[in-house]
Amino acid sequence: MVTLADIQQAREKISPYIHRTPLIRSNSLSTMTGADVHLKLENLQKTGSFKVRGAFNKLLRVPEGRVIAASMGNHAQAVAYAAASLGKRSVIVMPESAAIVKQEATRGYGAEVVLKGERFQEALDLARSRTDAVFIHPFDDDDVIAGQGTIGIEILEDLQNIDAVLVPVGGGGLIAGIAAAVKARSPRTQVVGIQTESATSACRSFRGKRLCEHVPGNTIADGIAVGLVGERTLEVITAQVDDMVTVTEDAIARAILLFLERKKLVVEGAGAVTLAALLEHGDRFRGKRVVLVLSGGNIDFTLVDRIILKGLVSSNRISVFSMVLDDVAGSLHRATGLIAEARANIVDVVHDRLAGGVPVGKTRVLFTVEVRNSGHLSDLFALLRAQGLSVSADT
Repeated sequence: MVTLADIQQAREKISPYIHRTPLIRSNSLSTMTGADVHLKLENLQKTGSFKVRGAFNKLLRVPEGRVIAASMGNHAQAVAYAAASLGKRSVIVMPESAAIVKQEATRGYGAEVVLKGERFQEALDLARSRTDAVFIHPFDDDDVIAGQGTIGIEILEDLQNIDAVLVPVGGGGLIAGIAAAVKARSPRTQVVGIQTESATSACRSFRGKRLCEHVPGNTIADGIAVGLVGERTLEVITAQVDDMVTVTEDAIARAILLFLERKKLVVEGAGAVTLAALLEHGDRFRGKRVVLVLSGGNIDFTLVDRIILKGLVSSNRISVFSMVLDDVAGSLHRATGLIAEARANIVDVVHDRLAGGVPVGKTRVLFTVEVRNSGHLSDLFALLRAQGLSVSADT
């Protein structure tokens, strides 16, 4: 099992190659959640995620030659960058479903990219089977775990009296390293792992105290969409981690939006799950000093508009609803006038005269509107209904 001494040694070795990332307090998130919220900004790390820590610690032990790794994206970029920095060649196997932006970034760091299968496990199996290069596991490796654990040392050096550290969990390398460091120096500090409801292998394994596979579903937290936690990482997790919780996709989208709006930070879905947990499990952390590990910022910008819209909907700032109106001149004008009177902003209007159950002479009109919050939306609905209009909320 990885020890504090292993992590301290890793820190000495990798410090010339990585950033010591900031730990900042968020006044806005603290006010919003009732906790004393601090953010460990690994999204500002080289290659955009914490993964370079473990990659450098491992590759510094590998003799000259070629290395191979499997990844959805962040480990790929980390290994490619570390290998190039150390004069080694790298081959990265990625699922065909990996974001194109991450594929291109990995090539940009000098790696040979091989695409295999739709799921991470297929890419991992191919990388492991290659005998012409040294395999670099993304999480289930003591050197990798020790490298990630250097985050824990930095957190404790920068902040005292921490009640809880919230850590994203996929295969478990990040939380295993952080837990090993934090528990060695501050046993009272809780280490809590966060997974998306779409990928729960680590949570199931933690509770069952045995390896439990779970095929991930579609998720905007693709960086932690891992179907099976590691053997080494589970050993540390069961011994050192206090709890594991899951969060919804809606909460992750809302967290990404909050980071953009309130902190001007670009945080990928996997990195935003810690704030999502604070939003969904707020009572547990209210009044406590909490550190959120923002594990990465390599978001797929082709999806940002959809993620932002999802975040706006889940935070009750965008709503979609319909009304059945007379299909005559003036009906739409009357409805939109009432919406304007309520100070809601119309984003989109769609007519559907062929909708089922809508009689001839009527039309179903679908409105997408921007509101301040759920209370504002309720006031809008009340105004429309008071004027004799039937409102059906779609979202």
